[in-house]
Amino acid sequence: MNELGARDIDVVVIGAGQAGLSGAYHLRRSGLEPDRDFVVLDHAPRPGGAWQFRWPSLTYGKVHGMHSLPGMELSTAETDDGRPSSEVIGAYFTAYEERFYLRVHRPVDVSAVREGPRGRLLVETSEGTWSARALINATGTWDRPFWPRYRGQETFRGPQLHTADYPGPARFAGSRVIVVGGGASGTQHLMEIAKVAAATTWVTRRPPVFREGPFGEEQGRAAVALVDQRVRQGLPPESVVSVTGLPVNEAITRAREEGVLDRLPMFDRITPDGAVWADGRTVKADVILWATGFRAAIDHLAPLGLRERGGGIKVEETRAVRDERIHLVGYGPSASTIGANRAGRAAVREITRLLAREPAAA
Repeated sequence: MNELGARDIDVVVIGAGQAGLSGAYHLRRSGLEPDRDFVVLDHAPRPGGAWQFRWPSLTYGKVHGMHSLPGMELSTAETDDGRPSSEVIGAYFTAYEERFYLRVHRPVDVSAVREGPRGRLLVETSEGTWSARALINATGTWDRPFWPRYRGQETFRGPQLHTADYPGPARFAGSRVIVVGGGASGTQHLMEIAKVAAATTWVTRRPPVFREGPFGEEQGRAAVALVDQRVRQGLPPESVVSVTGLPVNEAITRAREEGVLDRLPMFDRITPDGAVWADGRTVKADVILWATGFRAAIDHLAPLGLRERGGGIKVEETRAVRDERIHLVGYGPSASTIGANRAGRAAVREITRLLAREPAAA
């Protein structure tokens, strides 16, 4: 303990999803030891990152582009397409933490990161305060579901749910359902619910873009570059999926042919029993499901004043431009699973240089 009652450590990693575990793995590879030189804090009750909270009907076979963590492949023997993704990836993350002795502290809530004495960062948590020389922030987005606000929303008599608490299609059996959102989650929810609901209505802010044909490395780099451009400008990041479009597969093709994916523009207002459009169209509904995405969970970094006027944190590679001690992984262009792996390695490379350049203060 130091003079403030905080425990000194070189690096704190916040989050033990794909990005956080990648960072922790590369910290170990650099020669740092868990709980002596770095600590991994995770608010979730068990391994699995955000995957452990995904709905049961999201089986592993429906997951787009899950990449293995560095140093340990996700065995094909464990990837039964019919198993819930939460089980498959939860078991994989558990084995990964055990294999590399990452000793994740959980459940631990991080309330704030602020400037401390001796050029250190004070990381305030539910298990006490850590005094760190550098920080890898890998908190993702799952804890900040985005709920848009529309006129009359508070008057709706039925339940309003978000992807974050989507229970699976059985909950909507026999109901009239409005699904809001044009991303991958929205289309997956809609296609499941349409099989059991009395009626479904799909509403999106922009016309959905369906991507047919191959999506190779070149297209992937171009999509990531668009997200990266926003982050470099200090704007809130958009998801990589938002710029890649929706890949057309057999299920999408069938749903389009059946009219399930016939989209309406955003309604003008919500009524007690449905929604109304500016042109006078009305739709009756029992439930509204908001598949409207998530925002970066970075409120705990607010005391450091990292946000730009555009509302985001300006990042070069993984380093916060306003503070070289802070690295954001799984943020913006590194929000994909393969991007998170690369970002973990890049963050540790820069942190290693920082630790070598700035000897620990006495």
